[in-house]
Amino acid sequence: MVKISKRMEGLEESATLAITAKAKEMKFRGMDVIGFGAGEPDFDTPDNIKKAAIEAIDKGKTKYTAVGGIEELKDAIIAKFKRDNNLSYSREEVLVSCGGKHSIFNLFQAFLDEGDEVVIPSPYWVSYPAMVRLSGGTPRIVDTDERTGFKMTAEAFARSITKKTKAVVINSPSNPTGCVYSPDELKAIAEVALKNSVFIISDEIYEKLTYGEVPFISVASISEEVKKNSIVLNGVSKTYSMTGWRIGYAAGPKELIKAMTIIQGQSTSNPASISQWAAVEAMNGPQDTVTKMREVFKKRRGMMVEGLNSITGVKCLLPHGSFYAFANVSGLYGKQFKGKAINTSMDITTYFLEEALVAVVPGDAFGNDRFIRLSYACSEKDIETGIKRMKEALEKLG
Repeated sequence: MVKISKRMEGLEESATLAITAKAKEMKFRGMDVIGFGAGEPDFDTPDNIKKAAIEAIDKGKTKYTAVGGIEELKDAIIAKFKRDNNLSYSREEVLVSCGGKHSIFNLFQAFLDEGDEVVIPSPYWVSYPAMVRLSGGTPRIVDTDERTGFKMTAEAFARSITKKTKAVVINSPSNPTGCVYSPDELKAIAEVALKNSVFIISDEIYEKLTYGEVPFISVASISEEVKKNSIVLNGVSKTYSMTGWRIGYAAGPKELIKAMTIIQGQSTSNPASISQWAAVEAMNGPQDTVTKMREVFKKRRGMMVEGLNSITGVKCLLPHGSFYAFANVSGLYGKQFKGKAINTSMDITTYFLEEALVAVVPGDAFGNDRFIRLSYACSEKDIETGIKRMKEALEKLG
């Protein structure tokens, strides 16, 4: 019998991927499942990007590249930071990886020592705590709720810091809540981080998906001092609907980027060459598809939140970014169906999938069991039908 390593103890499959896989399996069996679980845009990759990939294949750009990415893509990333965030980086300060998740994993592997603490606001993206633990670190969770718009305050951050605290993760716009930190909120957090020598990890993968209520800024743009004490993580998956192309990137201090590049060189080596050339076109080419996608998501956001708030026992704040609604379903707890009580987010998730054929993600995967996450990266028809099915299913509860 194969003996699995101790580091696997307590490590579970990503809940978002598990729910998505189960919904796809049910669809394959002929069941009409509506998926609110997926963490990817439902738009196709823009044609100019696909053409760039085909051209790369035709020109034979299919060999190994430098471990940290081709210079053309690094230059496109550098130009993006200057254009969009007023940030200046050199090629030595940029690493291209196999997706945003890979960038984060490289970072924790290169940065954390055994016992180092990483402050993570909750609700959090499902993989942050797991990656910290895999790297020998200890997640230090700071709970937030609707009263602060699911954002960690500078005061709460300061209280969480110990002698072992090495870094803090800021995800703005957020998965799963859609919250966006304001410039003043980020400045206050950055001040606490600098005062306590805590490194800032800024996950900005949903940067382009904000809807006007709160302006987006990169925390690294606050000052040169903050920039030196932070790393920015981003990618092309959400902005350009390129989730399967697997291109992410990191920008930060060159000694840290060098260490991350060594980690990558001993694991995956370079990201796919064809995907890299497609990403060059994505970042340098026309950006009109991004604007159109954001406008569609904004309309769907309104439909989803309005629909959820029309359900008795469900409350949902208006998210200011990403394409997720994070709904409080604790008002449904205690209800029963066929003698079985619903008391957790997994209970209600299972109920919706089995009785309404609607796939959502349980909030306990994100650190808060009173909520569920719903993606509005789907058609307006699916949103209308999904909400209707959820309402009808809940009418069966006693």
